[in-house]
Order: sequence, then C-alpha cells, then structure tokens
Amino acid sequence: MIKKEKKLNLIKKHGIHEKDTGSSDVQIALLSQEIDNLVSHLKEHPKDVHSKRGLIQMVVKRKKLLAYLKKDNEKRYNKIIKEIGLKK
Repeated sequence: MIKKEKKLNLIKKHGIHEKDTGSSDVQIALLSQEIDNLVSHLKEHPKDVHSKRGLIQMVVKRKKLLAYLKKDNEKRYNKIIKEIGLKK
C-alpha cells in the first residue's frame, strides 16, 4: 500500500494537469510503485502465493497500459519509461 503523501507526489509529478488522477501516465507510475513494494515484500516472504498472484496481475495491467500509451502517444510513453526507469 502506498502512503497518501507518496501517492499525491506521484500524481502531481506524472499528471497531465492539476486534477489528473486517471491518465495512463499516473496509473503506470502508481502501479510501478505498488510493484516495487510487493517485490520487496516477496523477498522477505517468498511463500506468499497470494501476493505473488497480485504482483503478476499488476505487471500485466501495467504492460497493457504501456502498450496503449505507446500506441496513443509515443512521446509520453518514452517520457514515462525514462522517469520510472523501465527497460524498453
């Protein structure tokens, strides 16, 4: 779970406008933060199968959002990839 302040900072940083909470950029940034949190959790608890399943679902959702953003606006796609630090 992301803390409220961290979430607001991510929304402010990646949002297209001030009240933007649902754009692909923001969703990808929030999912990436959640994925990082879950990965660190799974390093401590390797037998947590339910969290592992949730992690896989989040990765698939982020992958779909990235594919949509690449098709829709490649400039924003490249920007978000660089900011988050994903390899593509």
